[in-house]
Amino acid sequence: MTAGTTTPDIAAWPPLDEHERAAGRQLLDWAADDSGARPRLCLVRGAAGSGKSRLLAWFLAGSAGHPATTVHATVLAEGLTAESFAWAAGRQLGYGPLAPARLLDRMSEDERPVLLLVPDLHRAGAGPADLPAAAPAPLVTELLEPLLSLPHVRAVVEVGESGLLPADDAETIDVGDGATAHPGTGRQSFADLVATVPHTAEGRPDWAQASAPVLRHVLDAALRADDQGAAVRGLLSDPGFLVHGSVPALTAVLADERIAVPGQLRRVWRRAASGLTAQDDDSTGRAAVLHAAAVDTDASLTEFLRPLARRHWWSAVWARPDAPVTALALLPGAGRGLGLLAADVTGRLRTYDVDTGAGTDVHPGSGAGFVHAGSGAGFVRPGSLAPRDARSVLLLDDRADALLPWVPEDDPTAAIVLGHIAEYHGSQALAERDARVTALGGGPESPYAVVGDGSGALHLWSLTEYQDSPRSRPVHERPVTAVACLHLSDKDLTLVFSAGLEGSVRLWEASAEPMPDPVERRGSRPTALAAADTPVGPVLAVAWDDGELHLWHVFSGRVRTLPLLHPCAALALTPEGLLVVGDPEGLYAVRLRLDVLWEL
Repeated sequence: MTAGTTTPDIAAWPPLDEHERAAGRQLLDWAADDSGARPRLCLVRGAAGSGKSRLLAWFLAGSAGHPATTVHATVLAEGLTAESFAWAAGRQLGYGPLAPARLLDRMSEDERPVLLLVPDLHRAGAGPADLPAAAPAPLVTELLEPLLSLPHVRAVVEVGESGLLPADDAETIDVGDGATAHPGTGRQSFADLVATVPHTAEGRPDWAQASAPVLRHVLDAALRADDQGAAVRGLLSDPGFLVHGSVPALTAVLADERIAVPGQLRRVWRRAASGLTAQDDDSTGRAAVLHAAAVDTDASLTEFLRPLARRHWWSAVWARPDAPVTALALLPGAGRGLGLLAADVTGRLRTYDVDTGAGTDVHPGSGAGFVHAGSGAGFVRPGSLAPRDARSVLLLDDRADALLPWVPEDDPTAAIVLGHIAEYHGSQALAERDARVTALGGGPESPYAVVGDGSGALHLWSLTEYQDSPRSRPVHERPVTAVACLHLSDKDLTLVFSAGLEGSVRLWEASAEPMPDPVERRGSRPTALAAADTPVGPVLAVAWDDGELHLWHVFSGRVRTLPLLHPCAALALTPEGLLVVGDPEGLYAVRLRLDVLWEL
């Protein structure tokens, strides 16, 4: 906020009943006051049915209309632990689903003003009643109090009649006594809740037909059941409930190592949980995330979930957690069933079958009979790859920010072409530090490679013919983090895609000037790009460090978001819609249903 901000006109907001206007006026006065005289915490107190939730909903509905009152994250705390609260808050603030400690670190580093809205703090907590996480207090001590210690964070928190947060240093709005509460599902027995759920022809609960309150509370009721844990085990053994049940409740229960679980469910759920919270009520989306987490870990869960997951617009195909990689590239022709080239953490180049993930061979460039510039420089760790053909490749050594050609001794043309590209950028970096190479990419059907540097410039090179110098353009404001090149031979277009450290993705059609506006700009950092000419047109994949992967239909500008279950350092995309994600944790592939990907 800036000095001199005036209080918004309450008449411009949604209408309030007469008895609610005083509380609304106080909340607006607090939110708009930038003098520093008021505390940064506003507590909303009152009994059940007193109108607390209505007041907060009213405030949120009009908050975006005034800069001082804009809410940056709204997290309904009911049923959440510190972990699941941090996932939701981090995602809304643009950091992605982070653990509480990491969220605190990010918010302490990012000094932009933040206003949080937290309804139902007094109803927070999940899991077995004898564990601290079942109560709201750990969420307060582990996350909210540390957040409120940051000078740029303010919060409106609904606390009911509890004393969860001290009122001494807070603005307090007491909305008074409540009306008679309506009966709910919170304390109903497990048997009573399950009785409300329609059953399948086989007699199993059809959780897809269960009401939201039942899905939210049935696991808590199972924990209270006096049946030696049978109700809990039954829910955890039911894949239908895993797809539809409360993610925070399941996460809290599975965190308790005392509870026996089937197969490798605990490991699978830990991998999938934060991604599941982004799927809302999309059952096929949740099945796709859970199936992707199970593919390499739990065979029976994988098989059960596969039919539902395949109805979604993406689904996992294979996983290779035993294949850590630092760089990926499709070899020329790979989209037609050939290979995937990967560099591992030791610097070795290997090839994999795109459709199955099976390792096919150590790339010949890792063995005898191949030479590369700087071969006496010791260990090389490729961070990016641009193959010229199935045997020769230009790579970016992450340790030295230097390009190196790996070429067979019997291919002097490749040695000359790739060697000159490496020498050119090496000389540029010696002359000017900002000219150091920071990104390299190509395309399996493209005769070009694109180089990005520390100044934000892009340089387009032919991989088939010798060029004295590249076609270069200044594109980004900060260093380039990733590039991809797509040549459309039928249209005689070369599309260059690039990502910058400033958080933008840009497009340059190489026969013209780069587009003046970014394809996308976010508060996160893009980490990898891949592009392919598919049957539905060119598609661009962009991985971000907040755990999202965006798929762009280039000519229409339509975008879909896929949750990343692993950090992403490298991407590859085939024309048939197979997307491979790689990083030091392994290799993973998903199939995109291109026929429905862009349907609204």
